[in-house]
Amino acid sequence: MHADLHLHTHFSDGTYSPEELAGHGRRCELAVMSLTDHDTVEGCARMAAACAALGIEFIPGTELTCDFDGCEVHMLGYFVDPESDRLRQAMEKFQEVRQNRVREMVVRLNEMSIRISADEVFALANCRCPGRPHIARVLVKNGTCSSLDDAFERFLKKGRPAWVPKFKLTAAEAIQLIHDVGGLAVLAHPGLYRADELIPGLTDAGMDGIECFHSRHTTHATEHYLRVAARFRLLPSGGSDCHGMNKGEPLIGSVRLAIDFVDRLKEAAANRRRAHASSAN
Repeated sequence: MHADLHLHTHFSDGTYSPEELAGHGRRCELAVMSLTDHDTVEGCARMAAACAALGIEFIPGTELTCDFDGCEVHMLGYFVDPESDRLRQAMEKFQEVRQNRVREMVVRLNEMSIRISADEVFALANCRCPGRPHIARVLVKNGTCSSLDDAFERFLKKGRPAWVPKFKLTAAEAIQLIHDVGGLAVLAHPGLYRADELIPGLTDAGMDGIECFHSRHTTHATEHYLRVAARFRLLPSGGSDCHGMNKGEPLIGSVRLAIDFVDRLKEAAANRRRAHASSAN
């Protein structure tokens, strides 16, 4: 009985459909899955149906990019309501910003005599949340770059010639949005930021948990963040952060979160919803 609570599909920058992702989850014998596409919940309905057909419990989610004290962090929202008008309106804004960012980065590439178009990127992405990985795929497809890593290293990383800053919510805004639509706010992959000093402030801003288990966390990092979670009374979570194939094998299932941690998240989400309902009355 295990879960993977950090997964992506082609509704953002993943390559799998919700149905394909759920199928991989079944093969990994996962009991619970959460879809956490960037800046969208569009894939949640299909993912919920696919999981139900396979006997897998589904938790709707998303992943929001935000800023805290000048540092970019990613906030996972679990148990959000995909039908919420509040969430839909926010997502539409985020998606418009993403599309405009792609256009700006394509212009910079064109200024370097690299002939691609924003329409090519949008067609390849085939979603409302295009991003740098989709530009990278076009650069590989047309022969400009040898790999996605090559595209990022030469053009798309921060400080490279085609990089354009991304609009970000403040962390407090992201946490509030997640709470407003019934969710829990969990800091994604804290070990990748190397900025543990942010955690007390994020906790004060209302953050509910941290992703202790992640495919890029070492055993030492996982143990460290479990201690951090206990110290700040944060809920531990975990997931593979699978975006599709990774060197011949998908990451899904590489992180197997114990169901006890999922039960704690579910209890906290239910308590939040009850509190919200009581305050509304």
